[in-house]
Amino acid sequence: QLQLVESGGGLVQPGGSLRLSCTASIFRSGYYSIGWFRQAPGKEREGVSCISGNGRSTNYGDSVRGRFTISKDNAENTVYLQMDSLKPEDTAVYYCATTPGQIVCSLTRAYDVWGQGTQVTVSS
Repeated sequence: QLQLVESGGGLVQPGGSLRLSCTASIFRSGYYSIGWFRQAPGKEREGVSCISGNGRSTNYGDSVRGRFTISKDNAENTVYLQMDSLKPEDTAVYYCATTPGQIVCSLTRAYDVWGQGTQVTVSS
């Protein structure tokens, strides 16, 4: 059964960095994407970044473009989200999720398998 587990969250000062990991029990066959999403208290869930199964397609939300970098390690069944120049407004629970059938990843498509989330807090 496909399961996703996030790790790497924590408390960091503004301007600092964190790297989140999303490890899949198995990677899907065929075309698929893995995305990172976040939700802060009282706010709607926001798409952060996604990467296609072959790693050739990536996409970023406007609020994180240029600061966050997504990557994929096939040998480890893991997708990473490197977060640099963190701001207090990046504070949220971060979730990874996967969706089948994508050659080019999209943050607006419905994702069907989700992890449990990891808390990121940016504060001095």
